[in-house]
Amino acid sequence: MPPLLAAIAEEAVLRDRDARFPFASLARLQAAGVLALTVPTALGGGGAGLALAAQAVRQVGEACPSTALILAMQLTKQAALARHDDAPPALRERIGREAVTEGALLNALRVEPELGSPSRGGLPATTAWRAPGGWRISGRKRYATGAPGLRWMDVLARTDEEAPRLGSFYVHGEARGITIRESWNHLGLRASGSHDVVFEDVFVPDAHVATLVPAPEWKPGNPAQAAWNALLVGAVYTGVAQAARRWIIGFLNRRVPSGLGRPLATLERVQEQVGVIEGLLATNARLTEAVGEAVDAGQVPAQTESGLVKVTLAENAVRAVEIAVALAGNHGHDRAYPLERHWRDVQCARVHVPTADAAHLAAGRAALAAGGTAG
Repeated sequence: MPPLLAAIAEEAVLRDRDARFPFASLARLQAAGVLALTVPTALGGGGAGLALAAQAVRQVGEACPSTALILAMQLTKQAALARHDDAPPALRERIGREAVTEGALLNALRVEPELGSPSRGGLPATTAWRAPGGWRISGRKRYATGAPGLRWMDVLARTDEEAPRLGSFYVHGEARGITIRESWNHLGLRASGSHDVVFEDVFVPDAHVATLVPAPEWKPGNPAQAAWNALLVGAVYTGVAQAARRWIIGFLNRRVPSGLGRPLATLERVQEQVGVIEGLLATNARLTEAVGEAVDAGQVPAQTESGLVKVTLAENAVRAVEIAVALAGNHGHDRAYPLERHWRDVQCARVHVPTADAAHLAAGRAALAAGGTAG
């Protein structure tokens, strides 16, 4: 493992125990230019596409999935800013340049206590009302990954107009009226800082507001965004599964039970199960590569297909780690070994949108609506 990733992996052990934000790991990524990987080259960034971004997230995910998830959100949002012009040009340039020069983090804040994920429908309770020179917003967002380190928060809010409009309000992390409630105390990804963020009468200038659209016209995401989400979220947990694979292979080669007299790795049953892990991770690697290269070439899959890709990557990663834990026996549940942490971290793969039920429902409806050939 390269020195950069080895240092991040070493810190990951500590941050899992104390659930503190991985500032040091993020600083290392900033020094290496990784936090600006998808910022346009015209702004000094790497100008990377989806394929390269997914590789970077997977490698960091193998070292520290909490840091990798923060990175995935950063790269996804910076790429979205580069693709779309709904945000004011001067703001897009400022956010991009700050990522390059200072490692400034950006993430979208969408989920709310009552609403859940807006991908399921419904209007956010977070509300914006007119003020001289801009807007003021109040509300509460949940699961704001990276909250303690965010320079910019892309906040989804509704206007208080009779016919509400929805849009993104880019709030500076140091704006007056922001409170971070340290609510994140989960099984896995304990250092991701995915806390609640409360906005109380926070001023947002007009220059920091993206295009507002009538609420019925607002749609969560788009095909390109869905593909980036699928691959980068999947890459986080594929990285976890890669780490579990590396550990279990080493363990099986070293472990020599006295009753057996030879390493566990020599048993056919063990070899078969490691082969299953290999198949799951090979599938993830090839699927990520194919979709990433297609998107970079302008061949963006439908949102329903990207949803299925995300679910496949997540389920394969979870299954690979589960097999590794089963092969390790008691060692897989012992906190003295990293496999226990990998198992906890990979469980978070299933809660990212779209969840399996939502992805399958959307794909099924689309297929049935398209019709088929009579048999």
